[in-house]
Amino acid sequence: MNLENFAGLIPLLVFFGIFYFLLIRPQQKQQKARQEMLNNLKKGDKITTIGGIYGTIKEIGDDELTVKLGENLTVKMARYGVERVREKPSGNE
Repeated sequence: MNLENFAGLIPLLVFFGIFYFLLIRPQQKQQKARQEMLNNLKKGDKITTIGGIYGTIKEIGDDELTVKLGENLTVKMARYGVERVREKPSGNE
């Protein structure tokens, strides 16, 4: 085996290295952060759904939430439908 056989692999390895660090790794970090956020949802958290609806979590199940949207309006939704937590409940609630 000589160096000429491996010379063609070097650009390919560099390409895959760049591809990994620019695309795959950041996406994995983002997915991990989202899963952590979904796992840490608590009753009383003020949330925004993927559809842009604002509400407050009233009950939490394994895969679904009951969210209060207004004075007399609650909905059941899938846990993965939460986009972000706007604020955590205060200690006196």
